[in-house]
Amino acid sequence: MKKIFIPLIVLAVAGCKDAKNNSVAEAVTSADTVVVVEQIEETEEADAYSSATSKPNEVLFNGTLVVPPEYQATVTMVMGGTVKNSKLLSGMAVKKGQLLVTLENPDFIDLQQNYLDSHAQLEYLEAEYNRQLALSKEQAASQKKLQQAKAEYLSMKSREQATAAQLQLLGVQPSILLTGGIRPYLEVLSPIDGYVGNVRINAGKHIAAGEALCDVINKDRTMLRLVAYEKDLSNIHNGDTVEFTVNGIGAQVFRATLISVGQQVDEASRSLEIYARVDAQEELFRPGMYVTARVLHQEKK
Repeated sequence: MKKIFIPLIVLAVAGCKDAKNNSVAEAVTSADTVVVVEQIEETEEADAYSSATSKPNEVLFNGTLVVPPEYQATVTMVMGGTVKNSKLLSGMAVKKGQLLVTLENPDFIDLQQNYLDSHAQLEYLEAEYNRQLALSKEQAASQKKLQQAKAEYLSMKSREQATAAQLQLLGVQPSILLTGGIRPYLEVLSPIDGYVGNVRINAGKHIAAGEALCDVINKDRTMLRLVAYEKDLSNIHNGDTVEFTVNGIGAQVFRATLISVGQQVDEASRSLEIYARVDAQEELFRPGMYVTARVLHQEKK
């Protein structure tokens, strides 16, 4: 009987060992799978946070189209007034020096009058000063009269210059007043070529001094403003080529050149701004449009 049962027990024990080994193998395989999945998930989370790809020499960024500061202007006036007339519409093309709006303000008329009065009195006081100076050289006039004439002349000259400077800040050339007379309305002219945006005026509205009337944007030098992360700094350098697509213009790929990398990292997001100059301008470009960009890092030889 023992000879009969011994092989069976061995087989059973062997079977148990095989089953145990299989279970251990499955457990190890399952554990390895969990580790691999967790590693993949961590990698995906890192890439999602930084918006960067895992491919070498290639980094993806998000951002917007912008224009340089010298190609955009906010139109404001140092003197307020009531809007007399304006036909501005957002998107309207304007040229530098073109009339944008006319304002009414009695103080503007008074300022012009003060300039013309100062100019007229300055001519008389200058002539009187020169006369006293000539008499003084011939010892036919007292020094007191000469000094008084000089003081009055210099004081009026300073007043005329100050009034002229105020007129120039308003876009009015004082010399034009001498030939054309006083202007009833203050004319606001476009400071640059471009397109009108953010129109904030209408007929009859009172505009305070320093209040914005509208913006003028020139799209001739559109740029990219992208958000980068500190971990990507080693992969981006000035002069790198940037390929980008613009939301709303389909899958067409445009090119730009990286020209500026921010020097300060935001403490909360650990990000910084980088700027790229667009190589070829597109009529459909609008400041503020969303872009997705890829920086092609040039390996240094």
